[in-house]
Amino acid sequence: MKKNLLFLFIGTLCFLPACTKQKGTNTAPESMDCNGIDSRFAAKVFPIIQGNCAIAGCHASGSNNGPGALTNFSQINSASARIKTAVSSGQMPKGGSLTGQDKNTILCWVSSGSANN
Repeated sequence: MKKNLLFLFIGTLCFLPACTKQKGTNTAPESMDCNGIDSRFAAKVFPIIQGNCAIAGCHASGSNNGPGALTNFSQINSASARIKTAVSSGQMPKGGSLTGQDKNTILCWVSSGSANN
């Protein structure tokens, strides 16, 4: 009887991890707390986009990739929903990656209305 309970206990422990969310996924949480995250466009978001997206072969001037060029506020603002989806899923930037802080900055900027601030 004790052996059966032991096997049941060990078997349960083996299957529990399969029921939990995997760590290390590239998706953003459903509701993100943006308190304390500086998501001003000019100071934070634009430099991230310029350094990781608006580069040759990606979304530089004249680009037809995805939403097109991402070189100014108007272009970035128009594509903000697509940017949020691509960043939160980890699809973008191709060939590179954003830090967690950079991702959160972009996601919070879009979630707060994509202001030109």
